Formats: sequence, structure tokens, C-alpha cells
Amino acid sequence: MSDDVVLYAVEDGVAKLTLNRPEKRNALNGELVQAVKDRLEDAATDEHVRVVTITGAGKDFCSGADLAELERISEMGHEENLEDARSLGALFTQMRSHPRPIVALVKGRALAGGCGLATACDLVLARDDAEFGYPEVHLGFVPALVMTILRRKVSEARAFDLVAGGATIDAAEAERIGLVTKVFAAFTFPSDIAKYVDRLAAKPPSALARTKSLLYELDGLDFEAGMERAAQVNAEARMTEECREGIRGFLERSKD
Repeated sequence: MSDDVVLYAVEDGVAKLTLNRPEKRNALNGELVQAVKDRLEDAATDEHVRVVTITGAGKDFCSGADLAELERISEMGHEENLEDARSLGALFTQMRSHPRPIVALVKGRALAGGCGLATACDLVLARDDAEFGYPEVHLGFVPALVMTILRRKVSEARAFDLVAGGATIDAAEAERIGLVTKVFAAFTFPSDIAKYVDRLAAKPPSALARTKSLLYELDGLDFEAGMERAAQVNAEARMTEECREGIRGFLERSKD
């Protein structure tokens, strides 16, 4: 079943994950969350993969938890709810520690847990008619898991406004506040995202992996410890064949 709810293909160094519940607006449930975890693990262990993309089949990226899941949550006890919340949290943690850049390709609506899934990606490319929001507060719910990531992407005041107000914002506003990386016009969206992702996939994979790892590792370090860790990563990168080849190529081009 999990193979059906998330489509997976690798092409030209890009692992493409497609949430495949278009009739449910790609709403999240336990099966879909587990399937995304499984496919991300496949991508992490495939030496041919340099970039991972996540998108949704049909009109929307992901509309959040589906109605059956919400009904199930309302009937669960504390321990069951805690286990269920930890499962989604484990997905976000897996995405942050994944060795490859993960890019959300968002069209239509990315709401609630679906907006959380996009936010957990390293980069978010949006079509200009996309919509983003965390409307959980309207149901007396708290978008708790995503806040760990959201407050690192936008200012504290912006994060509070988004989660406490529960409003839906358009792609342009999402880009302005830092929730979205880039916005592309609907009629050029397929070609624009392909160019962006292909350029990213063309970068040396070990450099990308070290860049992503260091960026997030610095969260938990003070300034001096961060500088020391950065020096270590810098030295490690210099010793790779990728770096040596890159330097040789640059020096040869400089002679022309």
C-alpha cells in the first residue's frame, strides 16, 4: 500500500517523491507519513541521488491531516496521541538530518501538516498561486512540531503570527517573510523548478552534504564552538577529491 501513496523515481540524480492521494488533496495519515520515511531512506542510501524533491499529485501539495485521521486523533488517549505526534516529528528530524538537500515543489495548497512538511524541507519552490498556512488554532489544536523548524526560518514575531492567527498567505507573502525560497509563475513553473533542481544536483554531492549538515549543526553550538566545527568541516572538504578536482579546474580556466 505505501508504494501507492508515495510515488518514487530517480532521474538524473534527483529522487522524486510524489504524495499520491490527489482525491484527498494528498492529506496526511499514518500510512503516507511512513511511506515518505521509507522513500527518504531509499534516497539516503542511493549513491546516485544528489537531490530529493517532494511534491503532490493533482492540484494541491498537501492539505494536512485527512478527516479520518482527525477523527481517530479525537478518540485516542494521551499515550496514543504522543506516539502519533512523535511519528511525524521523527519524519521532520529525518528530513533535517538527511544527507541530501530536500526541495519542496509546492502548487495549490500547503496547509497544516502539509505546510509543516514543506517547511521541514531545506528549500521551498512555490508556484505563484500556491497557498500556505497553519490553521490548526481554529480547531483548538497547536501546530507544535513545525514550530521547532518555523522559528528558525522566519522571525519569532512572524512565526507567532502564522501559528496564532492561523491565516492563509499567498506565495508572494510566504517568500517575503522567508517561508518560501523562490516563487515562479504558473505557466513556467515546470521548467523553472527543473532548472533550479538540476543546477543543485550538478553541485559536488559531498560538498552539499557537508554544507547542509554544518548549517543545522550550528543551531546547538555557541559562536566559538561553531567556528571550530566550521574549521573542521572546511579542512575535511579540502581533502576530498571533489574539492581538489574543482580547484584544478578553476586554476586551469584562470590561465585561459
